[in-house]
Amino acid sequence: MIKKIAVLTSGGDSPGMNAAIRSIVRTSCNHQIEVIGVLNGYLGLCQDKMIHLNNDKVSNIINQGGTFLGTARYIDFFKKKIRKIAIKNMKKRNIDALIVIGGNGTYAGANKLHKMNFPCIGIPGTIDNDVCGTDYTIGYNTALETIVQSIDRLRDTSCSHQRISIVEIMGRNCGDLTLSASIAGGCEFIVIPEIKYNEKELIKKIQKSIEKGKKHAVIAITEHICNVKNLAKKIEFKTKKETRATVLGHIQRGGAPVAFDRILASKMGFFSIKLLLKNKFGKCIGIQNDQIISHDIDYAFKFMKKKIDKKLIEISKKFILINFLLNDSFLINNILNNFQKIFII
Repeated sequence: MIKKIAVLTSGGDSPGMNAAIRSIVRTSCNHQIEVIGVLNGYLGLCQDKMIHLNNDKVSNIINQGGTFLGTARYIDFFKKKIRKIAIKNMKKRNIDALIVIGGNGTYAGANKLHKMNFPCIGIPGTIDNDVCGTDYTIGYNTALETIVQSIDRLRDTSCSHQRISIVEIMGRNCGDLTLSASIAGGCEFIVIPEIKYNEKELIKKIQKSIEKGKKHAVIAITEHICNVKNLAKKIEFKTKKETRATVLGHIQRGGAPVAFDRILASKMGFFSIKLLLKNKFGKCIGIQNDQIISHDIDYAFKFMKKKIDKKLIEISKKFILINFLLNDSFLINNILNNFQKIFII
């Protein structure tokens, strides 16, 4: 029987993490389960930095971005001897199970604890939307709103000055944020990690659009693909159009969570306690087809790979002024059907 649990947030913060913590605490209190909050993620777990949480402690946090428990990236946690310290600290406090909120790295830590026979549940909290087994992660929709607002503002000044703007968007190795923001923001060109990047072809397409009379353009690109400052210089040299690069950076992570993320976080926090009450451990929670579900966290790592939304790629082809690098329609459709990493939009 679960009598006491711990909750932590790890990795990059995301809007809605506080809403998830609040939901976990309030649901637990309704079932007479004591809740311990771990400060600064897995690092705090090993340092035994924990606080008691109750309804009063989580009051007025649902609208706050970030995580009031704090977070950290703690690579040493992948060492077994370090995890043994974490488990020892939890057992010393009579903690029966751990709920973690974060992305793939956070899940990896929880999976290793689960394999050491300590009960864990994972809740997806990251703006990147790159966690398998869920359509949306907590924080993704808030970040998307922030990015679209930024693109709208950049478009205003790009139009006024007849310049080209490059916007670098977060996402690590996932292009979800960039693709969705590009459609919502009406970007002319998209570069995402799921599609092979060809700088020369991209610049050629931009040149052609200008030759046809295009006065300005917005290019959206996922981080880590190239140096956007250097790309801006190359585009300006080739097109003779003033080109500016804007790196949105961590502004994408901050701010009050939108209603969708508050509700999603509340649902997932509630569901995590329901799983524990049924003695279902080693699970990761997700939302698919508007239903809250769970997968075995080990299964998620072995057999599930986050895929780009094929429908969004099809929409981008129709609504954004771009062309695929590959002209063979049969080849393009075959690639799309197999979700392989090949081309850029």
